[in-house]
Amino acid sequence: MAPPTEIRTNGKPLRRQGVRRRSLLAGLGVLGAAGALGAAGCSRVPSGDTLARLRSQGTVRLGIAGEVPYGYIDDSGKFTGEAVELAKVIFKRLGVAKVQPVATDFASLIPGLNTQQFDVVSAGMYINKERCQQVIFADPEYQMLDSFIVAKGNPKNLHSYADVVKSKAKFGTGTGYAEIQYAVDAGYKESDIVILQDQVAGLNAVEAGRIDVFAGTALTTREVTRKSRKAEATTPFAPLVDGKKHVDGGGFTFRRADTGLRDAFNVEIHKMKKSGELFRILRPFGFTKAEMTTLTAEELCR
Repeated sequence: MAPPTEIRTNGKPLRRQGVRRRSLLAGLGVLGAAGALGAAGCSRVPSGDTLARLRSQGTVRLGIAGEVPYGYIDDSGKFTGEAVELAKVIFKRLGVAKVQPVATDFASLIPGLNTQQFDVVSAGMYINKERCQQVIFADPEYQMLDSFIVAKGNPKNLHSYADVVKSKAKFGTGTGYAEIQYAVDAGYKESDIVILQDQVAGLNAVEAGRIDVFAGTALTTREVTRKSRKAEATTPFAPLVDGKKHVDGGGFTFRRADTGLRDAFNVEIHKMKKSGELFRILRPFGFTKAEMTTLTAEELCR
């Protein structure tokens, strides 16, 4: 879930947490470029019908950010994550046989989507008003509260962004995360925020005492601190937006022209919500029933 607003968010066994985004990017740089060129070169389907083009080429390029639990490489070298596994199921049902993950920095996902480096994005990206001015979203597959990574015992008693401001705690969060704006809205000076690569870097910084608190989604903070001896995750809470408690939702992201593809995707995800299949896919990645949602993209865009 930092300026500019269009790049804000929004991220299993703990061993998976050790897979850093940087290593994923290094392993995929050539593959992503080659896939993008290949897809552009082989398609003879008019660009206005993206789903028909994807069916014709047999592959969809999925933009991810190399972050557990959304999309990453596991210990065996396999691409996985809730976004990857969900995309495999839905796109197969839409007639697209293969999902090719393409990794980039979180802040580059929307620009990369709009310049056709990939066909769709799923990286735990929160649906919010600013992003909805640039892209369109499927209805969210999950809802999420925020949480902090803090030292064991939570010595500064931090349970909200207001607490962080009041205690003058040294605050950090991830590149492009929505938590940047939540902290700023609470009164934290943006130039004082420590921007780190991901939740693993956040955990390391808290454990080393370089920052007092790292903000992220409740899911990522609880997973990354599961086996830590020096840090813990706080109780999940809803950040305040315009003075009201706000629950975020994350969903697949499409170019604004691709309403047909988005609508077809929505049909499938709603079937999976109704049958319980969606939760069965997300559960192995740490999601709970409390994080399943009936929110819509339209609601979150408002």
